[in-house]
Parts: sequence; C-alpha cells; structure tokens
Amino acid sequence: MVGYAATATYLSGRVRDENALSNVMGAIVEGSRKKRVEVAAQLDLLRDVFGNPFRQVGFNPTWRTEAVVRLASGMYESRDFVPTPVLADALEDAGCTDPDILAHCRGSGPHARGCWVVDLVLEKV
Repeated sequence: MVGYAATATYLSGRVRDENALSNVMGAIVEGSRKKRVEVAAQLDLLRDVFGNPFRQVGFNPTWRTEAVVRLASGMYESRDFVPTPVLADALEDAGCTDPDILAHCRGSGPHARGCWVVDLVLEKV
C-alpha cells in the first residue's frame, strides 16, 4: 500500500501540474481574445477605407454642396473625423438618402483619412 506521504506528494504534484496547465490555457485564451480584438479593429478600419466591395454605392454629384465639401475637406486635412455625423446631416440636407452612406457616417467608426464617404465627396476615388 502506498503511504500517506507518497500520496500527498503525488497529489500536490498533480495540483501543480493542473495549475500550470490552467495558467497556460488562460494565457492561450487571453492571447486569442487579444488577437480577435486586434483583427476586429483592423477589419473595422478596412471597412472605413474600402466600404463594402459587394455593394457599390452611387454618389450623386448634387450632394456635393459647399457645406458638404467644406466639412469633408476639413476632416481630410485635419485628420479629425469627429464631425463625421455632421457630414451625414449635411449630406442628408443636400438630398442624400443612401442608407449605406448615412449609416457609415453616423456609425461609431473608426473613421480615418481614406474614409470611402469622404473620398467620394472629395472625388478621390
């Protein structure tokens, strides 16, 4: 029969092994979570720049009013895209009813230089 001390030593070794395995698995899961967050952020930025390649958006030149162009130019030059929802309002005032354009401008972003809506307004595409 195995003695109490030997059993205790065996069990404490198993607990250490399981704790080590748990720590390794926790690190893998945390690494996976960080990777998913990073990939999601990169995809959001790609959507901001390229939009949806499967749904082409038509841009009516009459939407390029002075206010719309001034807002888009200011955002492009300053790289400050906080006023993007204001651009949506200006586009709507100019007659834009395109749900993709308006939703993109009113969305949480991220928005960056190269934003497909700003590029459409400034005729950079």
